Amino acid sequence: MAGITYIKGDATCPQAKGAKIICHVCNDIGGWGRGFVLAVSRRWKEPEVEYRKWHAAGTAGEFSLGAVQFVQVEPYIWVANMIGQRGVNTGSSGPPIRYEAIAACLQQVAVKSWELGASVHMPRIGCGLAGGDWSKIEPLIEEHLVGSGIPVTVYDFE
Repeated sequence: MAGITYIKGDATCPQAKGAKIICHVCNDIGGWGRGFVLAVSRRWKEPEVEYRKWHAAGTAGEFSLGAVQFVQVEPYIWVANMIGQRGVNTGSSGPPIRYEAIAACLQQVAVKSWELGASVHMPRIGCGLAGGDWSKIEPLIEEHLVGSGIPVTVYDFE
C-alpha cells in the first residue's frame, strides 16, 4: 500500500495522467464563497452552479451531510463537492467539521474512483474554514481511499 503523496502545488491542477477526482469539503447551508471553493470557481464555474442547484433541491436532491456531488469539469477531471461540515461557524458543538460525514463522503469517492479508474487529489480537506484536525482526517483518507488501492495526492498550496 503506497500511502498519501504530499506535494506543494495547486489542487485544481492535479499532477497525474488519466482520470482525476478533485475532492473538497462543502457546508450543509449552501454557502460557497470562502476557502478552497474560490480556487475551484476561478478555474471552473460548473461545481458552484451545480452545488447551488443541489442545495436548492434540498433533501429531495439528497443534499445532506455525508453526501457527494460529482461534477465533470474537463474530459478527465471531476470535482467532488463533499458535504462534510455543519454550517460555517464554531459553536457549542465545536468547529463545523463532521468527521463521520467526511468518512461517508470518502467512501462514495472511493466507489466513483474505481468506476472511473481515477486518482484522487485534494488540499488538506476540512482543515481550513471547517476547523478540522489533519491528524483525524488523514486516517480517514488512508482507510477509505489508500486502503482501497486508490492513489491520493494532497496539495499544500505554495
